[in-house]
Amino acid sequence: MTRASAGVRARVGRAAGAPPDAPGDAARPAIGAPIGDHPILLVATGSAHKLRELTELLHLTRARLVSLADIPEATAAGEPIEDGATFAVNAAIKARFYARASGLPTLADDSGIEVDALDGGPGVRTRRYAGDDATDEQNNVKLLATLAGLPPDARGARYRCVLAYADPREAGPRGGIRVIRTRGTLEGRIATGPRGDGGFGYDPIFEPEPEAPGGRTLGEWSSAEKNAVSHRARAARRMARILANRGY
Repeated sequence: MTRASAGVRARVGRAAGAPPDAPGDAARPAIGAPIGDHPILLVATGSAHKLRELTELLHLTRARLVSLADIPEATAAGEPIEDGATFAVNAAIKARFYARASGLPTLADDSGIEVDALDGGPGVRTRRYAGDDATDEQNNVKLLATLAGLPPDARGARYRCVLAYADPREAGPRGGIRVIRTRGTLEGRIATGPRGDGGFGYDPIFEPEPEAPGGRTLGEWSSAEKNAVSHRARAARRMARILANRGY
């Protein structure tokens, strides 16, 4: 156990009502680094909304999920450079970076939208489609303008999510930290205009299957409906089985 991770575990453990690590204890903890009956899992986000969403989607019975906001050590080295060409690569970059920085098992995600008419774009530039500081509305406006005039069968699109799990004590086959990934996809199409004020990102202009052209967008779906079939929910269900088998 690294000095940083020992301090993190002791502090989070005390918050959970568990005793701190014994001084001089050099024994390597079990996978999941349990504090009492609650293994700690760092979720690589500072967003309370995303932490709550993943906590609900994973529905782990033993784990104590914490965010970057709870672990200052995790962000002391700054942020990872997510320069991969795919969601899978960027999720792995993020998971390894924060696992190494915190000394804790870490779960990261990368997700976005792919549009057939854009050859799979905006892809990894989903959040920056209309510019590095673009708002959701600006991204939606640009995408609608780019697809203007296209019929429904040429507006195919999908949301993709990759979840990546990294434990700093597990080495991969080529060195470095091993990463386990799961994926989820939600097929649909881009609407001709925004509808609904639910969700975020491209939800107001995304018509998921099995909606017909002109049907409801994700922005008009309830949270319960969305969480039953979303790309992140599907990736989370697959990851939850893996984590449960590891004691979470």
